[in-house]
Amino acid sequence: MKILRQLYDWTLSKANHPKAIWFLSLISFIESSFFPIPPDIILIPMVIANKLKAFWYAFVCTISSVLGGIVGYCIGSFFYTTAGIIIINYYALQDQFVTFENLYNQYGIWIVLGAGFTPFPFKIITIASGVFHLNLLLFILVAIIGRGMRFYLVATLLRVFGEVIKEYIDR
Repeated sequence: MKILRQLYDWTLSKANHPKAIWFLSLISFIESSFFPIPPDIILIPMVIANKLKAFWYAFVCTISSVLGGIVGYCIGSFFYTTAGIIIINYYALQDQFVTFENLYNQYGIWIVLGAGFTPFPFKIITIASGVFHLNLLLFILVAIIGRGMRFYLVATLLRVFGEVIKEYIDR
């Protein structure tokens, strides 16, 4: 338990670092194409540390995540037989990925929107969008909406209830 407290305190202290926004951007970017850890682990302490910048942080997460999603799309579209399959195998989603193709062909836009908003690994959706050749502009638009809804919701909740959440975490 002590190590979790130290990690939490360290993250909060780094959240006010002048270069923290770059780290948030990097994590948001790589999480959308291959990295397993969501940007919330950085976003949450940054908003708690500076609630006035909550919406700026959500904006950075959204844009960085969508740009990373475009990389994921390219992995699926151009490199699925090499890099894409490694990522799918890493998450042990081979069987689900095949079944998913049929659903994706019918509901691709809604799947991107849902995955952008939920904790479902967005990288799987970005790669699938490339593999199944979802219209790139449509993918980008829906990813902006879905990821924006998610990160702005987190930022809003933390901006409004940040002190309560911080007190809960502190205990």
